[in-house]
Amino acid sequence: MACGHGAVAVSGAPQVLVVAGSDSSGGAGIVRDVETLAAFAVKACVAVTAVSEQTHDRAGSIETIDAPLIAAQMRAALEANDVGAIKIGLLRDAASIAAVADVLASVRTIPVVVDPVLLSSSGRRLASAETVEALRQRLFPLCRLATPNRHELAELSGRAEAEDEAMADEQARMVLSATGLPALLAKGGHGATQDARDLLYEGQGLTATFTAPRRSGTMRGTGCMLSSAIAASLAMGAPLTEAIVAAKRYVGESWPD
Repeated sequence: MACGHGAVAVSGAPQVLVVAGSDSSGGAGIVRDVETLAAFAVKACVAVTAVSEQTHDRAGSIETIDAPLIAAQMRAALEANDVGAIKIGLLRDAASIAAVADVLASVRTIPVVVDPVLLSSSGRRLASAETVEALRQRLFPLCRLATPNRHELAELSGRAEAEDEAMADEQARMVLSATGLPALLAKGGHGATQDARDLLYEGQGLTATFTAPRRSGTMRGTGCMLSSAIAASLAMGAPLTEAIVAAKRYVGESWPD
């Protein structure tokens, strides 16, 4: 479904509403999201949740947008465009989550993909315990899919970071059971195995496994890219599993040599 890394969204293309923070380095956040959607020939509209001062090595100052303004941006974007999917990234506090949840509750037919951004790439904690609980209780029940990595899965389950796939499996089932989230993609990119395995859970069961060679080096913004790519395919009407396959292919092809 991807149209090549240089493709530009065209008039009449599907729309994805991106609700996320701005990263001044361009390595993550809304810049990565819009770049990814353009590669799938999907148009983007945005609601900015935070403005950050970052480089590729550190996260500096972060200013959170007032919750009512986040909600107002979302409503304006939904009014102006035929939105086929919503991607949610950084939400820094419970008030922001509540505001976003109120808007989502009014558009329940639109699939929502949430990438729970709880830590920066440099390891800085971006969410309090109150924020994590608000994600679990207010936001997740309104979403189609969450895409946590192992750090985030541990935070969401209230457990130590999983040391192996069996622990990640247990934590994923705990989150699904506690939140009513329909589906969760437990990403394996932070594991130590030769291959990176992402596990898709729907209901209480493991329904699909996605395996790819573990890449050398690092690339910022992969979580943004993956979740936005999934949202792009969902906006075009693709089934969830197909959307994940296309998204993982895109991230793999984008990895620097």
